[in-house]
Amino acid sequence: MTARKVMLLGEIGVGKSSLARRLVLDRFEADYKPTLGVDVYRYDVVPPPPQGPITLIVWDTDGNFGDAIFSHIYMKEAAAAFIVADVTRHATLETMLKLRHGFRAAFPGRYDALIVNKLDIAAGDEARLPPELAAGRSGVFHTSAKTGDNVRKAFHAGAEAILRRGL
Repeated sequence: MTARKVMLLGEIGVGKSSLARRLVLDRFEADYKPTLGVDVYRYDVVPPPPQGPITLIVWDTDGNFGDAIFSHIYMKEAAAAFIVADVTRHATLETMLKLRHGFRAAFPGRYDALIVNKLDIAAGDEARLPPELAAGRSGVFHTSAKTGDNVRKAFHAGAEAILRRGL
């Protein structure tokens, strides 16, 4: 089976760890425990994409790195980045767009996706998103780690793109 390393990037508290746990363990834990350094998860994409089976090795970073993450050893051999923001904290959306720009500059041709998280607590906040973060745009996913909405969809789309691009 093909295995590819993917990064979860974003500010502290946007829900990166909650997304990883929802994806891998299919559960949500309300107790917030910040990640120190990095946590690594393994997720077999089921059902497999048309290109064949793939395992995602999900590196959940602690969010303290900012742009410095792109020169960190953690990024070595990363096939993709899933960049996460909290829809209820506008500053995290701006950081997400900056991280995307930095990732694309540091790793041209690699897949990236923007995950706007915490939609379960953001009634109406979706309407105030910048146009580049609108639902339905390619590479943009609106999720809730708490309910599980669109979490697998985001990672499955990433797995398909990784295989399609030969990353």
